[in-house]
Amino acid sequence: MAGPGTSGGSGSGSSQGNNPQFLKQIDLDQIWGDLKQGIEQVYNSQGMSKARYMQLYTHVYNYCTSVHQQSTKNGGGPKGKKGAAGGGGGGAQFVGLELYKRVREYLRTYLITLMQDGVDLMDEEVLRFYTKQWEDYQFSSKVLNGVCAYLNRHWVKRECDEGHKGIYEIYQLALVTWRDHLFQPLNGQVTNAVLKLIERERNGETINTRLVSGVMNCYVELGLNEDDPCGKGQILSVYRDSFENTFLEDTERFYTRESTEFLNNNPVTEYMKKFQKIPNGLKELRSLLEQHITTQGLTAIYHCGESAVNDPKLYVQTILDVHRKYNSLVLTAFKSDTGFVAALDKACGRFINNNNVTKHPNQSSKSPELLAKYCDLLLKKSSKNPEEAELEDTLNQVMIVFKYIEDKDVFQKFYSKMLAKRLVQHMSASDDTEAAMISKLKQACGFEYTSKLQRMFQDIGVSKDLNDKFRRHLTSSNEPLDLDFSIQVLSSGSWPFQQSQPFTLPHELERSVSRFTTFYSSQHSGRRLNWLYHLSKGEIVTNCFKNRYTLQASTFQMAVLLQFNSTDTLLISQLQELTGISQDILIQVVQILLKCKLLISEDEDKVCSDSRVNLFLGYKNKKLRVNINVPMKTEVKIEQELTHKHIEEDRKLLIQAAIVRIMKMRKICKHQQLLMEVLNQLTPRFKPRVPTIKRCIDILIEKEYLERIDGQKDTYSYLA
Repeated sequence: MAGPGTSGGSGSGSSQGNNPQFLKQIDLDQIWGDLKQGIEQVYNSQGMSKARYMQLYTHVYNYCTSVHQQSTKNGGGPKGKKGAAGGGGGGAQFVGLELYKRVREYLRTYLITLMQDGVDLMDEEVLRFYTKQWEDYQFSSKVLNGVCAYLNRHWVKRECDEGHKGIYEIYQLALVTWRDHLFQPLNGQVTNAVLKLIERERNGETINTRLVSGVMNCYVELGLNEDDPCGKGQILSVYRDSFENTFLEDTERFYTRESTEFLNNNPVTEYMKKFQKIPNGLKELRSLLEQHITTQGLTAIYHCGESAVNDPKLYVQTILDVHRKYNSLVLTAFKSDTGFVAALDKACGRFINNNNVTKHPNQSSKSPELLAKYCDLLLKKSSKNPEEAELEDTLNQVMIVFKYIEDKDVFQKFYSKMLAKRLVQHMSASDDTEAAMISKLKQACGFEYTSKLQRMFQDIGVSKDLNDKFRRHLTSSNEPLDLDFSIQVLSSGSWPFQQSQPFTLPHELERSVSRFTTFYSSQHSGRRLNWLYHLSKGEIVTNCFKNRYTLQASTFQMAVLLQFNSTDTLLISQLQELTGISQDILIQVVQILLKCKLLISEDEDKVCSDSRVNLFLGYKNKKLRVNINVPMKTEVKIEQELTHKHIEEDRKLLIQAAIVRIMKMRKICKHQQLLMEVLNQLTPRFKPRVPTIKRCIDILIEKEYLERIDGQKDTYSYLA
């Protein structure tokens, strides 16, 4: 049999047809008998010589180029459309409609008969029948297409060009006929048989995959592009409508059932080994894990209620419990896969920085504040201090939470203030642990972040040496102190303390302060000491009560109590005059002493300048050493407000510094680009708000660090 690519075109028929004088009228009936016999030979898979193939080609050629004067019987399209085939007075006509119709009818009859052999077949039998017949039919149709090449090139092409629908090249016609008369009747049982075969393979059986691929090739080939005038080119409409949609639904059902059964009988780790084989197969699972951890974290903090706002330990431990649980899951179930680690990190960052606690009014930075307070609880002297190894592990856990904190500058401010108080009040549980914690923060955020913390720590060491020198100086000068007196000299730029409140030093302390001031001036010329009396403390030994008590008090409390050495009763106004303490602070100091029952007053519930307070000579306490140095509420509130105020001020300076650095390097920069670079530089410490950045740009323009370029929208220039 001639190959499907052979188109013929040589021989006597061809040479005569090219010359108008040999054109003659050929009736279709004259050639159809032999042509039909040849077509049957093609579709019955009988061998065909090249000569026979050329004979059939010549039949088609001669008929298409024969003269049919205004004939409607064997003419071209409607009313015998004309087309030149050679010259001549009336013009020759290309004909083909009747031949086209007879070929179409032959194919229809052939396939209807063929379909009867497969209509009752099922499963693999119908697949073997379908694929075998399709392959034979497809090959035979390509041979027929070659035989009818001249019909395709001229008559079919002309019909398509003139917009006549339903006209195809012969191979395309064969496909359309197969689709209408064999595919459609058998499609249901063929598709079901393919799906059953695929399911058997999924269940571990060996199948003949050629049966599946043969059907798929047929479905793809049948997807004709009806918009193409000649019906050329495939689209996947038949494949999708007849197979793919059903296949995908079946696949979803299979793997839903399969995955459910697998998870019921296997651990998640084994399940993960099967998902990770799919490109991006874990993406959806990572997203679901991230959402789940976020929800669990938010829920856990919500269930803490209002307590979490004022309980740093509860808040941080709740966060760590959630992290510990899901970190273990990622470690064991997902083998610390980077994608799942990233999902854990994103989720923790989300619920730590934006939760029920941070949503309270003016509490958006509550997470870093509570974390700093939790560190203070761990590092401060207490009867509940854990063992050193346990404390080290706990601080490592704290650093996990710190990693997720967005406003690291807020943590720094509060940690700095609390470290300062621990150092000044000698309340650190361990100097080594304090140094270790600073080292962890330095490793996480760099030298600049911890530089002031380290200088504070160094000042304490220097102060210890200074106290030793002071005592040796007094001993060598034969001027021993009347009191056990020690000081701490702090660098003014490193410590987060405010200037001292108005205060008149009690005369009992004047000599010690004066002696140290003289000594320090002799050691460091040009330096001036500013005494922070509101941070100072001491001990008073009582001789006026039944028992002898040692009271651990603030300097302000000492100043008030010492006034009662000469009298048992005083007005608040008198105490203010004697101590120099402002009235609002003095009243708070007195209220603490009233609460301790060291003083009593008739106006205890409402102390004012005219209130009279008395020393309570009947004071009793089970302890002989009593700590009355408790923080004042107003002092704590003012300190928190000042801390947040300083944070905002520092942020503005940091933003301005970043803008200047960027502009100094860029010289000229667009507004949006400048915003992005500022955000990128400062996000490791805090997330600047865009309105604040804009205000800082305006400030720098006013200060003539920058200027707007005329005629260029939102563009800034650096002024050297």
